[in-house]
Amino acid sequence: MRRLRRYLILAFIAAAIAGAAWYFTRPEPIPVALGSVDHGLVERTVANTRAASVTACRRSRLAPKTGGQIARMAVKKGDRVRAGQVLLELWNQDLVANQRLAEDQLKAARLHSQEACLAADLAARDADRAKRLQEQGFISEDRVDRAVSDAETRRAACNAAQAEIGQAQARIAAAEAELTRTVLRAPFDGVVADVTGELGEFTTPSPPGIPTPPAVDLIDDSCLYVTAPIDEVDAPAIRLKMPARISVDAFPGRKFKGYVRRVAPYVLEVEKQARTVDVEVEFGDRAQTQPLLVGYSADVEIVLDARDNVLRVPTAAIQEGNRVLVYRADKGIAEERRIDTGLSNWQYTEVTNGLAPGERVVLSLEKPGVKAGVKIVPESAVASPPRK
Repeated sequence: MRRLRRYLILAFIAAAIAGAAWYFTRPEPIPVALGSVDHGLVERTVANTRAASVTACRRSRLAPKTGGQIARMAVKKGDRVRAGQVLLELWNQDLVANQRLAEDQLKAARLHSQEACLAADLAARDADRAKRLQEQGFISEDRVDRAVSDAETRRAACNAAQAEIGQAQARIAAAEAELTRTVLRAPFDGVVADVTGELGEFTTPSPPGIPTPPAVDLIDDSCLYVTAPIDEVDAPAIRLKMPARISVDAFPGRKFKGYVRRVAPYVLEVEKQARTVDVEVEFGDRAQTQPLLVGYSADVEIVLDARDNVLRVPTAAIQEGNRVLVYRADKGIAEERRIDTGLSNWQYTEVTNGLAPGERVVLSLEKPGVKAGVKIVPESAVASPPRK
């Protein structure tokens, strides 16, 4: 009995040592982030491959139609202007003098026409009197012929004087056109983005093939849109008027509603193996674009399709082959499961089979040791260490 008791004690001690060794060497559960499987909205979207930019619907880089010396610079950077407002004026005193000369010539032509036509009317009355007197036998037929010829000559002079009025008016129009070429006006309401040149300097329009800085860079910032490069693979699915969401880097966390206004009819090859199609997305509410500046960097997300109230899972939880790790709270382990999916974007993926509402899936797939069958624990359940 003593020997049996000794064996039992030794067996108990060995079991205790083995249990203690297992307890202190067992693997600790890996804390992981979990996502919920629930019902909600899932969209299929495409986004730009490179940075997009905010662009004005109208932007004109203006220069005078002719070269010359700047006599008046009517605006400066940042000024708001109205359509037709003078922006810049070149020295044009010679053209002003030509216009005044043409106006004086018009006045002289009108006076000459008045004189010639009055004389023609008088000659016509004299010819009528001569005809009546000839019918009564008081004057000869030869004298009547001379009176009629004189009336016709004076009428021709009247018509020539009236034609001179038209010529004078044409000279005035030509002088005004030349004068207009020296004055630069705003073609639309907008803001002056840049001004090149100072008072007294010479400016010229760009010769063909030689780009030069514009005299005035005018932007219509009342209408803005975003030009976004979309991968050529995604471009065929994009249609006009498709809804889109615009994110501007200068306003983090804010989304602007928009819609597709244009899809470029060609592929742009910026770099090798990087072929994109430019897509223009216009802001839906112009009132929201007031704080935006032309040139801001932006991103667009175009909604190709959408389904509401469908079972969805965070896209970050899906591994290659449509596999997810489901958290089994009853066993404290990660269980691998294959699922069938539908619509998908970077945030959510529609689940058509393989998961049930309320289940939780592992999001921390990048953590070392996270795989099917390992012990895991939700990060929220891990107690924070006491502060020292």
